[in-house]
Amino acid sequence: MTETGKISPEKALRVRQRVKRRKPNFVRPESWRYVRIKQNWRNPKGLDHKVRLMYKGWPPAAGSGYGGPKTSRHLHPSGYKEVLVYNLEDLSKIDPDTQAARIGHRVGRRKKAGILVEARKKKIVVLNLREIKESAEEKPSEEKTEEKVEETKKKAEEKELKETGKKEKEEPKKRGRRTDKQ
Repeated sequence: MTETGKISPEKALRVRQRVKRRKPNFVRPESWRYVRIKQNWRNPKGLDHKVRLMYKGWPPAAGSGYGGPKTSRHLHPSGYKEVLVYNLEDLSKIDPDTQAARIGHRVGRRKKAGILVEARKKKIVVLNLREIKESAEEKPSEEKTEEKVEETKKKAEEKELKETGKKEKEEPKKRGRRTDKQ
């Protein structure tokens, strides 16, 4: 047998793909009969269940014999091993050649940005980069709208000053009810 460490990730992924083609699609027993039962696999537990007893003509039950090759376990489709990262300290433990970072879902926007900057410096692949890009795109758009509002206000004030021909704005006259003194 070959050692697990010597096979390249590309070859391990090809082996996994070849093995997966021969594997049956495991669906929950009786899901084809009842609409209320979803297809996601559940192990049969009944005393006389045909799938559990491996009757001929019934679909196979998932088991240890259908496992994937050891060489490709815990590999992302990109060929890297996934490592969950929650802070910069976790990022320093990653080997950029064989491992890729996946930022934890509980990490906030500010810390995500710091991790992303540090990962770019160390040339570490970040697997959930799309989510970070979306959040990064939202932030500048909010700033731009605020800047645009301020600019339009300034332009309106300048226009008003030009029309009136006065350098400073005067306060509008107060309108109110007439009193007996007037």
